[in-house]
Amino acid sequence: MQEPGQGNAGDRMTETPLQTDSRNALFLKNMTQLWRVDPELAIQLDEIDDDERLPLEPTRSGHWTVAMQTTDGRKCHLASRYDPVKEAKKRIDAVPLEDKFCFFIGGFGLGYDIAALHVRLKGDAVIVVSEPSLPLLATALCCVDLTKAIASRRLVILTSEDKGRLHTRMQPHNALMMLGAQFLLHPPSQQISGEFHSRVRELLTDFVTYVRMSLVTLVSNSKITGRNVANNLATYLCTPPISIFQQAFQGRPAIIVSAGPSLRKNIHLLPQAKGRAVICAVQTVLKPLLQHGIRPDFVTSLDYHEISKRYFEDIGDLSDVHLIAEPKATWHVVDAYPGPVSLLDNDFAHLLVGKQLAGRAGLPAGATVAHLAFYFLRYLGCDPIIFIGQDLAYTGHVYYVPGVEMHQSWRSEINRFNTMEMREWERLVRSRSILRKIKDQTGQEIYTDELLFTYLEQFEKDLSGASMRVINATEGGAHIRGTQIMSLGEALERFCTEPLPAECFAFRRAVKWFDDSRLKPAMAKLAKRLEEVREVKSICQETINVLGELQKLTSRPERFNRRLARVDELRTRLNDSSRGYAIINTLSQLSELRRFTADRKLDISGVTGAERASRQLARDLEYVKATVEGADVAEEILSTALDRFGQVRPRGGPS
Repeated sequence: MQEPGQGNAGDRMTETPLQTDSRNALFLKNMTQLWRVDPELAIQLDEIDDDERLPLEPTRSGHWTVAMQTTDGRKCHLASRYDPVKEAKKRIDAVPLEDKFCFFIGGFGLGYDIAALHVRLKGDAVIVVSEPSLPLLATALCCVDLTKAIASRRLVILTSEDKGRLHTRMQPHNALMMLGAQFLLHPPSQQISGEFHSRVRELLTDFVTYVRMSLVTLVSNSKITGRNVANNLATYLCTPPISIFQQAFQGRPAIIVSAGPSLRKNIHLLPQAKGRAVICAVQTVLKPLLQHGIRPDFVTSLDYHEISKRYFEDIGDLSDVHLIAEPKATWHVVDAYPGPVSLLDNDFAHLLVGKQLAGRAGLPAGATVAHLAFYFLRYLGCDPIIFIGQDLAYTGHVYYVPGVEMHQSWRSEINRFNTMEMREWERLVRSRSILRKIKDQTGQEIYTDELLFTYLEQFEKDLSGASMRVINATEGGAHIRGTQIMSLGEALERFCTEPLPAECFAFRRAVKWFDDSRLKPAMAKLAKRLEEVREVKSICQETINVLGELQKLTSRPERFNRRLARVDELRTRLNDSSRGYAIINTLSQLSELRRFTADRKLDISGVTGAERASRQLARDLEYVKATVEGADVAEEILSTALDRFGQVRPRGGPS
């Protein structure tokens, strides 16, 4: 019998029972940690029988390697036949780690590269590995101790192109990806499963784009979003929650009408669906629908900007069209809407007046009004859900269906030298820096942009776990994975053949459309929050003075530590005003992101002593100053919200 490290590297060896036991023990150690952090993958690996694992070969160094077949039939070793640990370390040592917090590796191999990289990781950096072969993963966990990497939750293993699972596994690491990501290759794996790794890399690249756009939106809109929620608070408390609709249309068809350019192909068929399917329109397309004599059952709104009120101006009676809105939607829309309103559950509303008063049914956060419509119809129990006008691309090189409010705002500029088509083309050209090509419903290439692509990503993630049928009857635009493609005419013939039963609309008789009983206690809560915000501001102003003193004392440890005690006292007072502090932080997402970034970069800097203390003080001083600015904003927002409580108007509902 040969032992590892004896004979030629390519020779097979017969293992002793002791060696087999040792490898099984290592497998169990790795699996124990995997069960804790990724039980779904652990189940899959546990189902791999011992004889399904790949046959190992010894190396000169006493470690193991394994061979697999390439796509062209060649034999390829996944690790060095000489010293796999040394060669993996050499390869990983050449990777620059500075300012990188997420490493994507195409190919797991036997785990030597993973182990070498994990040792070098600094701070909270994470490793994401793609590997399609479950037998190879099971084999690797017998050969390399990855218990620390797995237990740290900083090793993510992707074994399929399932977009939903990818999003779920990557979600906890969103912020780290934005601080710096790097793609690495495991060369032998590229020869064996190169196409798979390329596709996963594309999915990860798309996910980074999606996260970047989502984070930019969150940070840039935090103040205006908070203002809208506060200004909508009185209406939020007085109008019925969406729980009155839960499963009200179970098993009934529904149509989401969006404003994509393909809507012009089939909008004329929608009257056939009235009363036979739940029609939910996005706010952008409400006016064009009414102009065609189509009154939807619901309309959705979530846009934070005041410009959204254009979609509802001079629109007439909407007592039979229910507005479903996120509280972050501009208060101009919620105030002016001439019909029944239901606002969704909101965490910031909970912060302002407490969950007992503000708690209500909610939906996942929607990237667009179309996502909100989908989540709402799913909440109603509708099946199937039919998309129309959901292009998510520049179909025919245009963005909107004719007749939307954006086109109306352009009309004063339209002439024979500046047509509506030219304006649409200019919009496309202005976006050229973020354009990308994707496949349309027929498999042909079509242009979209980064923003529309993130919306497509969100839909495909949502649909990956959908239990109902989703029909894409847009008749144009991007291919949406997880949908069944058919024309609207065919969808109406197959699914919308019977009138909706009267009992589906029982909520119209059962609900109280305006209930102001919670306004008075909510005003008292909001006044208390205002006091807490002012207290936080006072604490932070004193903290700024103390931190300024500490910056001059970094070379005098005794005096530094004595003065630092005052910072601890102020921090304790700040914790006592935690709700006010949380309100300010919600409105100051940019300062939170900057602090998060500074903390991670400080962790990997390696500086110590006075230099580290100096950097920490500079970080803290910037953050506390930003908190004072956030407190000023919060004070103004809460004061305005209190004034608006006396302005809320009663609302009726459909008779």
